[in-house]
Amino acid sequence: MQHILGAFSALDPLIALGVFIATAATDACYVAFTSAVVARRRLSAANWSSVWYMLSSFAVISYTENWVYVVFAAAGSWVGAFLSLTLLHRPGGKVAPVGSSPPD
Repeated sequence: MQHILGAFSALDPLIALGVFIATAATDACYVAFTSAVVARRRLSAANWSSVWYMLSSFAVISYTENWVYVVFAAAGSWVGAFLSLTLLHRPGGKVAPVGSSPPD
């Protein structure tokens, strides 16, 4: 129990925020990467892939120092995926979800 309390008390709020933002951006990049792959846009997919790995490395390096940052990484990941899919698949948007029926 002392180890758990010590891990929480050693948190740096700026690092926690950075991990949250980095993983949110990472998931947004992953969604964009996947969309580019499905659309067979090679250059776009390669660009999104490199940004995705750059952002994820910050989160990994940060939470290997303290496992509690994984909580912030998971929360950021959820927010990033949710928001990017919400923005990517807006009603009236040009990009339809994979597997959806063609527009009438």
